[in-house]
Amino acid sequence: MEVIHSIADLRSRIRDYRRKNDQSVGFVPTMGYLHEGHASLLRKARAQSGFVVLSIFVNPLQFGPGEDFERYPRNTERDLQLAEAAGVDLVFMPSVSEMYPSPTRTTVSVTGLTSRLCGASRPGHFDGVATVVSKLFHIVQPDQAFFGLKDAQQVAVIEQMVQDLNLGIEIVPCPILREADGLAMSSRNVYLSEEERKEALVLSQSLQKAKAFVESHTTFTPQELESLVSQHIATSSLAIIDYVEVLAYPTLEPFENSHHTPSIIIALAVKFGKTRLIDNLILQVRK
Repeated sequence: MEVIHSIADLRSRIRDYRRKNDQSVGFVPTMGYLHEGHASLLRKARAQSGFVVLSIFVNPLQFGPGEDFERYPRNTERDLQLAEAAGVDLVFMPSVSEMYPSPTRTTVSVTGLTSRLCGASRPGHFDGVATVVSKLFHIVQPDQAFFGLKDAQQVAVIEQMVQDLNLGIEIVPCPILREADGLAMSSRNVYLSEEERKEALVLSQSLQKAKAFVESHTTFTPQELESLVSQHIATSSLAIIDYVEVLAYPTLEPFENSHHTPSIIIALAVKFGKTRLIDNLILQVRK
């Protein structure tokens, strides 16, 4: 496994690979502090690609004022061990100055899909995401890119960007990985106190209650599911709800009732202390 820090060196290495091989290049962009969820993406890339590139870059453009850019968890040594164990060929670890050597005057903005959920509560976040992913796609030029569905809105935004800009990259969405007790794996889980970690289980529990409701009803409204999920989350005295929304997926548009959409997402963002967690469930609607 090689670790590369410069864009020029990365491009040169991938050009060399493509000259000598006709197999695909798979790419997993991350912000580091890798966990088993990231490892599952890397293993999927390893299984489907001839050459696997991992990027580790905490992108300042997607953090708003007062968010956790400076304290975002980092552990390079552990990240590299996990990457090597997962079969990564090349790790790209640029500095902020390498990615943004001068003030950024060109950004990528995906409209519509970013107006709700995390896009509404974190203005500018998805512009930062789309911009850095676009830059990484142009630098790496992968055939496939692998993203976890824990941030399903991000997946929808990236898929739209790739389609609109004719980037010719296959986006491979991968399932959410959870701890044994149901909590969605996240780099930010490390922030939780013991009590907050225990209370955070209401998130996955509320989604399972919503799933059971959907499976037992032939028709329902978004408001019914939102109320069910919110009420269960509210049983935790530590939970502060940012949003609970039920939308059509992947369009992220509102709908009147379940007859009007084949697929829905139940998405939520909740704070426990200073830690903001997201989770979701994508369901096919029974007709």
